[in-house]
Amino acid sequence: MIDLRLTNEQELLRKTVRAFARDEVAPVIGELYERGDFPYRLVAALGRMGLFGLVFDEEHGGAGGDFLSLCLALEELARVDSSVAVALSAGVSLGALPIHRFGSPEQKRRWLPALCAGEALAALGMTEPSGGTDAGALRTTAVLDGDTWVLNGEKCFITNAGTGITSLVTVTAVTGTLPDGGREISTIMVPSGTPGFTVAPPYSKVGWCASDTRALSFVDCRVPAENLLGTRGLGLAQSMSVLDESRIAIAAVGTGLAQGCVDECVRYARQRETFGRLLAGHQSIRFRIADMEVRAHTARLACYAAAAALGRGAGFSKEAAMAKLASSRAAMENSREATQVFGGYGLMNDCPVGRFYRDAKVFEVGEGTTEVQQMVIAHHLGLG
Repeated sequence: MIDLRLTNEQELLRKTVRAFARDEVAPVIGELYERGDFPYRLVAALGRMGLFGLVFDEEHGGAGGDFLSLCLALEELARVDSSVAVALSAGVSLGALPIHRFGSPEQKRRWLPALCAGEALAALGMTEPSGGTDAGALRTTAVLDGDTWVLNGEKCFITNAGTGITSLVTVTAVTGTLPDGGREISTIMVPSGTPGFTVAPPYSKVGWCASDTRALSFVDCRVPAENLLGTRGLGLAQSMSVLDESRIAIAAVGTGLAQGCVDECVRYARQRETFGRLLAGHQSIRFRIADMEVRAHTARLACYAAAAALGRGAGFSKEAAMAKLASSRAAMENSREATQVFGGYGLMNDCPVGRFYRDAKVFEVGEGTTEVQQMVIAHHLGLG
């Protein structure tokens, strides 16, 4: 049996982040969201709280915590806003985690302390205009010229890639041809400001509007040979393993949004009067909110189970996919139901559930679409 009780340290972390989200994020996020401004002050505060280094070893400035603790923090942030939660989620699981997992001792010493402190951010450049779900269909190339990699290509929809504190992007690129004729794919770290590396202006997005998302281009961009991350030729495998962990983190964010919809609807139903009584007095509203709570709770259980499997060192790819699928569906369904409970107010951008509705769709697309999660689950069931 799984013991679902949290430790005293985890309970304290959850309460601390919940208070931060309520007192610091909620009052300012609406304006940041509408302007499309990255929440630098909030990110810095999360760094001072130790959240960016939560799952990394103390040698490099981390706290040595477990992945479930990160999920707890992400869920509490996302109950108020997903953009801030995603800045943390991507900063840890897509930015610092590849270096922590595959970096050399020197690479770790150089990059991880600032990333763990939240003083810098890193990004993972996988998706390209010609292929998102098909992660292996890369056109970006990196050719070794003496002791220098020369990169050419484009990336798109990259989170945390162009903030004022972004220090590097880890890029997947074709670096040669395998003996069987296949393409050799490797990952290479490109520091911000490298000549030939251009970061486009932020996208105008439907959701996650306070999150930094950019397109990147590389034109004869030269970086030292030692910027190779991990083993040459294993770049795609390394990146996909990182995505498995990242899907648990993003599932926590989706779960938080789903729970945030419940929070807002409960509050509203206790205040709003229609037909001479509170909304909470209408059975149809009570049942609607009860179903929302079930979805959020189910998504949370799937997320916890995946984080527990990761913590045990067991295989967790299927569990991560199930958590991502369950949480994205809960986020979509709960945000739709929440806007219905709020009526016209739910369609206003200054209303939290209006932002939740805009944000929810991203969960069914980013870091592996719904169909990708279904493919992964079916594969583990022996269905191909």
